[in-house]
Amino acid sequence: MQEHKHEFIRFMVESGVLLFGDFTLKSGRKAPYFMNAGKYKTGGQIGRLGEFYAACYLENKVQAEILAGPAYKGIPLAVSTSIALSKKGVELGYLFDRKEVKDHGEGGMFVGAPLRDGDRVCIVEDVMTSGKALREFLPKLKAEANATVEDMLISVDRQEKGLGERSAVEEAFEEFGIRVHAIVTVEDIMQAMEEGVIEGKEHLPAMRAYREKYGA
Repeated sequence: MQEHKHEFIRFMVESGVLLFGDFTLKSGRKAPYFMNAGKYKTGGQIGRLGEFYAACYLENKVQAEILAGPAYKGIPLAVSTSIALSKKGVELGYLFDRKEVKDHGEGGMFVGAPLRDGDRVCIVEDVMTSGKALREFLPKLKAEANATVEDMLISVDRQEKGLGERSAVEEAFEEFGIRVHAIVTVEDIMQAMEEGVIEGKEHLPAMRAYREKYGA
């Protein structure tokens, strides 16, 4: 496994973001592990996280004018990634949605860079399980402008079935033409556990059983 993946997995564990136990996901599934980007809580953590996302953006040769972060967890992700990319000479706009349309002042659904027809947008999220969040966010973008959304960055690809038998990542490409780029996959995490990069080997049987049931 590439060393930067080991670094990111250790970083998530040390930040209290990657947890093992019994969790109920947004999709309703009962899972033996959970990735909660809401646990990042210091400037140093969010700054380093942005660097990992920026590296993923560059590694996958993404081309965009705007990074879009779905509220709420996507907000610091889009901001920190845009800062990290700017330091590498890649200047992008960023935006995020409100949970409700603002009916005073300048109004609108989004905060940040104005979205215009033809803009290339890269969505920045924490994790993809069933693809529900993407299906909720994409119509908001399309209602704002006829922008092009071809790429999405996430921390972890859970490699799970979406609405059908294919993975949520595969469905995102088949339904919307969106390429989802993950910094690591759940298989990377399991391999890191097996190799002792992080602790938690005792959780591997439950994770394998979960993968057997929901994996794609």
